[in-house]
Amino acid sequence: MQADDSWLPLFPLKTVLFPDGILPLKVFETRYMDMVRECMRRNTPFGVVLIKSGQEVGAAAEPEAVGCLAHMSDWDMEKLGVMTLRIRGGKRFRIVDTRVLPDQRLEARVEMIPADDDIPVSDIHVACAKTLKIVIDDVNAKGRTEHGESFISPFSQPIQLDSASWVANRWCEILPIPLKARQKLLELEDAQSRLSIIHQYLLQHKIL
Repeated sequence: MQADDSWLPLFPLKTVLFPDGILPLKVFETRYMDMVRECMRRNTPFGVVLIKSGQEVGAAAEPEAVGCLAHMSDWDMEKLGVMTLRIRGGKRFRIVDTRVLPDQRLEARVEMIPADDDIPVSDIHVACAKTLKIVIDDVNAKGRTEHGESFISPFSQPIQLDSASWVANRWCEILPIPLKARQKLLELEDAQSRLSIIHQYLLQHKIL
């Protein structure tokens, strides 16, 4: 696919966003407040990328080559100077070129990575989906007990336990694995490969 001529604003973070993933963000740096406002004004996403080297604050960090579009689904500013966002992961992209703006924000020209084929969970991986449902139900039940009506599930809706892509991506988000490993899973071309690795991990750690 050809790279788009426009520049995508990037938000380098010490986390990995997956398609259909939900990520709460607190934005307090002026440069990112400006970026978020501009995206809101234009109704466009920004890109979330894992930091390869550098920090979230200060000078522009070096990003990993593959990231995920972030669509804002909700925002608030309960405290002056701190904006809270709830973003949802969109399509994956590969960085073709980057530039650093005077305020140390990163922008990139990117090429979009085709979305995973919407294939069902195979028979061998059904246990992954069933166990994920147990985890989701448990997290949601505890959340409702602790927070009542104000609780918002950290899992994207609708729940798609029959989708190999959705199941694989949710496991990638919640497993206690290093960020580099999470990034490698994001970069895998297809959901079936991602889910196969997850399946082996769950077996090895006696989760299945």
